[in-house]
Amino acid sequence: MAKKTVVLVYSGGLDTSICIPMMREEYGYDHVVTVTIDVGQPAEDIAEAAAKAKAMGTEHYTVDAKEEFARDYCFKAIQANALYQGYPLSTSIARPLIALKAVEVAKRLGAPGDPVRNFAHGCTGKGNDQFRIEYAIRALIPDAVIHAPIRERNLTRSWEIEYAKSKNVPIQQSLTKIWSIDENLWGRSIEGGRLEEPDFSPPEEIFRWTKGHDEALGKPAEIAIEFAEGIPVAINGEKMGPAKLVMKLNEIAGSHGVGRIDIMEDRMLGLKVRENYECPAATVLLKAHGALEALVLTASELKFKKQVDLEWGQLAYQGLWFDPFKDDLEAFIGKTQKRVTGTIRMKLFKGSMTVLGRKSPWALYSEELASFDTTTGFIQSESTGTVKNFGLQARMYLHLKQTMKS
Repeated sequence: MAKKTVVLVYSGGLDTSICIPMMREEYGYDHVVTVTIDVGQPAEDIAEAAAKAKAMGTEHYTVDAKEEFARDYCFKAIQANALYQGYPLSTSIARPLIALKAVEVAKRLGAPGDPVRNFAHGCTGKGNDQFRIEYAIRALIPDAVIHAPIRERNLTRSWEIEYAKSKNVPIQQSLTKIWSIDENLWGRSIEGGRLEEPDFSPPEEIFRWTKGHDEALGKPAEIAIEFAEGIPVAINGEKMGPAKLVMKLNEIAGSHGVGRIDIMEDRMLGLKVRENYECPAATVLLKAHGALEALVLTASELKFKKQVDLEWGQLAYQGLWFDPFKDDLEAFIGKTQKRVTGTIRMKLFKGSMTVLGRKSPWALYSEELASFDTTTGFIQSESTGTVKNFGLQARMYLHLKQTMKS
């Protein structure tokens, strides 16, 4: 008899770890395949997830997707200045790739043209990831069967911890230290426990990538970030591949306390939740990219692109990576990025970042035209007629309004 197989999207955390015994005992699968996608988590976490999965008797796969994530997801987010309610999109843009790689494993496990169609994940029914992961899996395998035990059984974190203990599932969480951490190259999110309280001060111990104000380096750092068509390619003149560049900048900016964000976030289901993020490289790169766009794009392009970027960010936040509307938006974004080439100099110090200078061969700037100390190129007296007629219709309206009252 063929084994009944399920592919579990596996992080190694509490939620996904208890799914292993639940898939066997509650859902009737005798073959649990765990898939961990490396999008920049600590190497020890990846190794620990693999060891834990194998210790619980699963067939385990680890997929290294760091370079693909940085190149095809993080850098697209830079070009689109991707923010959601003020923070760089990180967790959301990793989910489609994670689902994609899980599907690739399912296709390898099945017969040619007949992939494994049973999937499971550890998302709760209150968060956004259930939408992102399930959308991507169904987009790639329309008849997929997807199990979400935490959501389906309305489980609490405390119940999960006790269940894990009863099934000898190794876990790191405890009833007193219960926050949940999600990490990739682009950002690190920390939530759960007392961190959910809007007025609770996050303890310094939850942060891993960024130094607090007192611990941040006492001397400012000046860095130069070079872009080619909207993509960062070098730091301080040193060319780097996508993943290495992001990781290097995480270290530099994090040591100066840049990239901590504490916000109240509106989730897709309408819940307002408190979230803590660390995203040093993303924060700096988005700031630098925006400064370079302001130098090379026209006022009309910048105005219209803000709306395009907002729409792109909304799709990415929801995980709709394969939506044709996203392709449409990227057609415009990609055209604008052909000129977003140049270097931005920045200063990092004690949690702050400041743009010091901008340079680009596509700069729409002329010192001769803009300077108050020149008399050639732009003849000031020629503005007289334009200024005289400026706001003509609005002035006519105001005059008529005053006349009607009299």
